[in-house]
Amino acid sequence: MRLRKYTVLLLFTVLFFSIMIVSVQAQDARRIGIYLDGQEIKSDVSPYILPKAGVTLVPLRVISEGLGAGVDWTQRTKTVTISWPATTIKLTVGQPYAYVKGSRASLGVPVESRLDRVMVPLRFVGEQLGLKVNWNPSDSTISLISPGVTEPAAGDGGEAGRAGLRGVWVSTVFNLDWPTTGSYGNSLKQQEEFRKLLDDLQAIGMNTVFVQIRPAGDALYPSSLVPWSRFLTGTSGKAPDYDPLAFMIDETHKRGMEFHAWFNPFRATESSAAANVENLADSHVVKQHPEWIVNSNNKLYINPGIPAARQHIIDAIMEVVDQYEVDGVHLDDYFYPTDAPFSDDLTFRTYNDKQIAGIADWRRDNINEFVRQLGESIHSAKPQVQFGISPFGVWRNKAMDPTGSDTRASITAFDSMYADVRTWVKQEWIDYVIPQIYWSFSFDKARYDTLVDWWANEVRGTNVKLYIGHAGYKLGTSEAGWQSAQELIDQLQYSAALVPEVSGDVFISAKDLRKNPLGLIEALQAYYKLK
Repeated sequence: MRLRKYTVLLLFTVLFFSIMIVSVQAQDARRIGIYLDGQEIKSDVSPYILPKAGVTLVPLRVISEGLGAGVDWTQRTKTVTISWPATTIKLTVGQPYAYVKGSRASLGVPVESRLDRVMVPLRFVGEQLGLKVNWNPSDSTISLISPGVTEPAAGDGGEAGRAGLRGVWVSTVFNLDWPTTGSYGNSLKQQEEFRKLLDDLQAIGMNTVFVQIRPAGDALYPSSLVPWSRFLTGTSGKAPDYDPLAFMIDETHKRGMEFHAWFNPFRATESSAAANVENLADSHVVKQHPEWIVNSNNKLYINPGIPAARQHIIDAIMEVVDQYEVDGVHLDDYFYPTDAPFSDDLTFRTYNDKQIAGIADWRRDNINEFVRQLGESIHSAKPQVQFGISPFGVWRNKAMDPTGSDTRASITAFDSMYADVRTWVKQEWIDYVIPQIYWSFSFDKARYDTLVDWWANEVRGTNVKLYIGHAGYKLGTSEAGWQSAQELIDQLQYSAALVPEVSGDVFISAKDLRKNPLGLIEALQAYYKLK
């Protein structure tokens, strides 16, 4: 009888702890599946996500057996050395950094030990080994694609097209997407609004947000260089009672989504200059460095031709890279304004050490230097952080340059904004590019398919990912082609057929998707097979 009693007690204890272990694993891992070139990699210890950092840790065996890399373990120092033909990576349990080819690189989180298994960050290791790493939150799977292996063609919206990045721009300028003006001074309301925004976007099928944290020379995070944005509290320089950026990153990563910090680099004020300056905080660049500021069409810009001004912007961005676990740094297309003259003749004469003959080429060189130096700074500090830019959708018209697109746009990135995107891509100063292809298949001057084909050719043979920017805000307008939500679905299907050159899609903006114009939400859910 006593033996029977102890047996029952033992079985209950084993059952209880088994349930607890399964529960913990289910909560941590969310049944994450890992696929290498379409084949599932089995793991004796489930991968799991560290919510605050948004980093997926996998057992070392996945790297050695699954990926075929050489692995050496030193028990004394608890250090693992991963060997690959072109690189070596050293990681130590408890350390938040690694050594890649002898150079130190931040991991963002420490290497862990769980159930006698060394757990390493999958994305960091995978990308260092030259693999393409895609996260799909809708079914909690990670796809690893080896160099030279082509992802399955998506055709009419197949799996490859649906598995890539699916992003949304979240505008804070003028409180367009978040937060609402009604939440000024109410942190709980702002937080609830952002949670709801993420839930809505994820329900539509999105897995990435590009959140505008620098609308105009300011910040949605505590900064020693720039003032708090007025779009948080209604007053420039006035601090909220929480750290919005830390909160947003945490909430985004909890959902398995990526968070890209979106900066508007050179815009100093977002509205009329005369009305705005007196309301700016004393720490704003307009008041601190008036010699850097150019008034163009009654809007104020930081002059890209002044090296110290460019470095100030880089320093402000690096504050975020160094202090927050963002997945990416993202810039929009505000370099030089296109709607009015830009008075920088004196700057051209003063800061032209390279003796560049024309002011147009000099302006492009200023932006090139900015992009190159910012990319180097980001990748030196945190190699795993992606750096990307969303330029105007037309680089150059074929009439101006035989290598340009067969378009007739009145504005181009190269000639109007002085953005030499081709150089950024070919030199691989950026990790991804999101051209704003905001036209339909019916717009003859700049057809969607013509431009997607052109950009796909530009990134071919490089390590730069191409995501396509889509104009959700145009649905239901009178412009040709935007009278049905099928226009955007057709665009997604077209892009999906160009995998691997096209790696995903991004929509402008969150509020436009959430309004569900012409039944877009249901169309996207059907396309992404969410219903």
